[in-house]
Amino acid sequence: MPAEISIVIPTLNAQAHLPACLAALMEGLSAGLIRELIVSDGGSTDATCRIADEAGAVLMTGPASRGGQLSRGIAKARGRWLLVLHADTQLAPGWAAVVEDHLANGQGQSAYFRLAFRARGVMPAWVAGWANLRSRLFGLPYGDQGLLLLRTVHDRVGGYPDQPLMEDVALVRALPRPLVALPVGALTSAERYREAGWLRRGARNLWTLARYFAGADPETLAAAYRR
Repeated sequence: MPAEISIVIPTLNAQAHLPACLAALMEGLSAGLIRELIVSDGGSTDATCRIADEAGAVLMTGPASRGGQLSRGIAKARGRWLLVLHADTQLAPGWAAVVEDHLANGQGQSAYFRLAFRARGVMPAWVAGWANLRSRLFGLPYGDQGLLLLRTVHDRVGGYPDQPLMEDVALVRALPRPLVALPVGALTSAERYREAGWLRRGARNLWTLARYFAGADPETLAAAYRR
């Protein structure tokens, strides 16, 4: 199988997480799946861009807005498939074989990974379990679960909107159903949950999603979310 996947990662001061994210992708490179790696940066002031450059990534730079960063990165992509990842997410070992099988047998369906946190305990397991249940019941995975989709499907539904928050929700809601839950983990950082508190951050995420569905402006939501 020829290398078909363009990996697109939006970054902003991600030096603490990006090296491990990139290291986890090596098995896809060894399997011949990855055509290119694109890092779309939003103005990092740390070593993020140097790390991306040393890894051989195509580096895009521009204003900080995750939706806009993804749009710029995907515009540069040449692969038939797109794999969109957050910089603080690491795909679990064995992901390349699962993705290769999906490319061959998944009939072009969009797919996402099973969320897990790089933390132990009841709360990390509970929050990840809810996220995976939400994804299966409502077809609503978030960006930290990773998203694998055909470039033609991405273009047909209009791609990522240029907005700083809920860009993943906007795109996923537009994708054809059903989305496929791939049986391998996307291991994401628990740092923000630890800082804010698991229950508090989980509740804030649900409240932000409800406000977005009710029509709140993503810029306003992003400002409140950062606070």
